[in-house]
Amino acid sequence: MTKSRYWKLTSDEVKQLTHEPDKVINWEIKGVRKPEEDAKFIGIFLYRNGTPHDYEALNGIVYYHNNIDRNELPDITKFLKKKFGGDEIEKGERIFLKDSKEIYTGKEIGELAEECDAKFNTESIISIELNDATQDELKKWGFPDSKLLPIPGK
Repeated sequence: MTKSRYWKLTSDEVKQLTHEPDKVINWEIKGVRKPEEDAKFIGIFLYRNGTPHDYEALNGIVYYHNNIDRNELPDITKFLKKKFGGDEIEKGERIFLKDSKEIYTGKEIGELAEECDAKFNTESIISIELNDATQDELKKWGFPDSKLLPIPGK
């Protein structure tokens, strides 16, 4: 199985991607607040096969936060629950929306990043990992060669 990971993608780049959604293994939107030195960010991600929680994998959207005021968390959770549903489970700095709707198209991921940037005053960087796609397919789907991140051991 061939895996490909792309990173530092912008929402505009991601919205233009035309990949087969079932090829996506995971994606992450990391919304960073200025100044970057303050390390304030919100990360939203989805693992196709579930995100580890204790000794089980939970399916659905998950978000994490760093140096974000706890008073902001209910607004972030409410925004994501309204879009995707799911049962809220908090564990440390991560909030799971168990069994929420899952998205895998570039358009959906890019638009979510833009909405989050506007609503939470962040600037998003997006990563997408795909499985079992040829270099020709990746090029045809619009993935930029310059943002391909080597996966060690692959």
